[in-house]
Amino acid sequence: MAYKNLSAFIDVLKERNEVITVNSFVDPILEISEITDRFSKLHDGGKALLFLNTGTQFPVITNMLGSDKRMSLAMGVEKISEIEERLKELFNSIKEPRKGFFEKLAILPQLAKISAYFPTEFKGKADCQQVIHKNPDLSILPVLKTWPYDGGRFVTLPLVFTTDPVSGERNVGMYRMQIFDNNTTGMHWHRHKTGANHYEKYKKLGLKMPVAVVLGGDPAITYSATAPLPENVDELLLAGFLRQKGVPLVSSISQKISVPADAEIVIEGYVDPSEEKVIEGPFGDHTGFYSLEDFYPKFHVTCITHRRNAVYPATIVGIPPQEDAWIAKATERIFLMPIQQTIAPELVDMYIPEIGVAHNLTIVSFEKSYPGQARKIMNALWGAGQMMFNKVLIVTDHTVDIHNLKKVYEKLKMINILSDLVISSGPLDVLDHSSDYTGIGGKLGIDLTTKTEEELIVQPLPSKTERSANLTLSDIPEITDVRILESDNSFNKIALLNIKKQNDYKLSELSAKIHKINEIEHCNIILLTDENLDLKSFKEFLWYFLNNLEPERDILRINRIDNDPILIMDGTSKNLENDRFKRDWPNPVCMNEKTIKKIDANWESLQLGAFINSPSDHYNKLIKNPGARAYYNS
Repeated sequence: MAYKNLSAFIDVLKERNEVITVNSFVDPILEISEITDRFSKLHDGGKALLFLNTGTQFPVITNMLGSDKRMSLAMGVEKISEIEERLKELFNSIKEPRKGFFEKLAILPQLAKISAYFPTEFKGKADCQQVIHKNPDLSILPVLKTWPYDGGRFVTLPLVFTTDPVSGERNVGMYRMQIFDNNTTGMHWHRHKTGANHYEKYKKLGLKMPVAVVLGGDPAITYSATAPLPENVDELLLAGFLRQKGVPLVSSISQKISVPADAEIVIEGYVDPSEEKVIEGPFGDHTGFYSLEDFYPKFHVTCITHRRNAVYPATIVGIPPQEDAWIAKATERIFLMPIQQTIAPELVDMYIPEIGVAHNLTIVSFEKSYPGQARKIMNALWGAGQMMFNKVLIVTDHTVDIHNLKKVYEKLKMINILSDLVISSGPLDVLDHSSDYTGIGGKLGIDLTTKTEEELIVQPLPSKTERSANLTLSDIPEITDVRILESDNSFNKIALLNIKKQNDYKLSELSAKIHKINEIEHCNIILLTDENLDLKSFKEFLWYFLNNLEPERDILRINRIDNDPILIMDGTSKNLENDRFKRDWPNPVCMNEKTIKKIDANWESLQLGAFINSPSDHYNKLIKNPGARAYYNS
């Protein structure tokens, strides 16, 4: 199903009681974000929010894709699984061997169907050009400031259209844009992204780079800009497949670039690669931590066009769950089958939990048929597209329900510490703050599969022996709290420890003492995290722990007694004094007390329904120092 524009999608959300309309003024500076954060952390994603009074002529919609139901509505289906089936049918019909002439002709209807997904040319002036501002002023837009220590206001849901200057191929990416003044912004494309690749080509040619930033339109187009497509695969082709109709395009007013005719708002302009890059950030990011300042290109605005009565779409990111978790969930289902077809045919299922913020944790299951196959899967996935950014990859048997973390945990309790962990290195997401160097660091693969006879011969399970403990928790002041996850007869027992680093703290020295502590003498997997993190919530623990873990640096395997290993993993925040960490370390993302209190006081008058406490009330205790930085290490 194709939506004419974003407003048509909002009408459907209203019909389905999936959106709350807020008539009173809500400030785009922090207040819209605080309200959205409260709804997006509800177990079902909460409702979408339409803020009509923003101090500008444009309403703002947030959390519009923030649930299973709304993601399905955005794709025009009842369930995302319908898209999986359509993809499977398309792939199978194309790849099936065809012997005779008439059998080959049978594929033509499928090819004709594909051709209907390609973008089409719109004649004349489109709806997105009903109003044209040739003297552009970004201050007319209700751009959000999301978190207190953000560097400013950021456009958070932009569809950035660029073209390759040599091949002419189009790319649609989603790169946040910090507003610098009324006609310039940052352009935050990471070095691995196609937009950055186009930028480098324009730089070599000595040319200015035309760019169009699209806001709104059919939500299938918005989703497609986030999808992990192979390079040189047009995002608009995916959008056409999802909406089962090609996206109509119109030439922009001031740049040689085409844009969706039914967009809400279009910001046209250029990036000049000959200019010095500028400081952009900080920004409260989807990891749940601030991404700190860095140098990025400057985008110059040459024209703004929009529909009459246009709606400004925005998203907020931060400590999960947020709207992006539901987008990632759809991606997980839509792209499983193409991964099976092209990379790992034995793959059965894939799960990217929200606590893993897209790149920190992925769990896959497959049908095992030979020894070492789990490692083959790890290497294949780490070498595939955006999976190269994955930090922790868990591989298990196809009989395990990987969407049930308790089932995965049951398997985790039986791993062989000496042989089932694979530590590698490679590219990491630029937003990963745990690595010693930006964009590169350690990776951890965990093999939870049932072992073949050959694998057990190579690495038999270690025997369990009695240990001699002679310390208590009170003897080690760095440890402020402990939670033991298991007390049964499982092969592995896991302990979570809160750590408060003293001035003379050293991980190696603490690790030498841990196995001598009476209270955890039976635990052989020890996970360390910062003080004040709530150990009662394992999901919250994993979110924080995985963000802070660098597998090559932070994993220690120690033999306490012959054949009785202990595994220590350090998920604490790192600083220069204790850890010799030389990059600045970010704070978690939380709202300030002033904004929380204001929204609390106005909740009833805003008619938002049953009161929802601020999530930041729970997480503010994790803030180490005022500002975006927890530690200045550089």
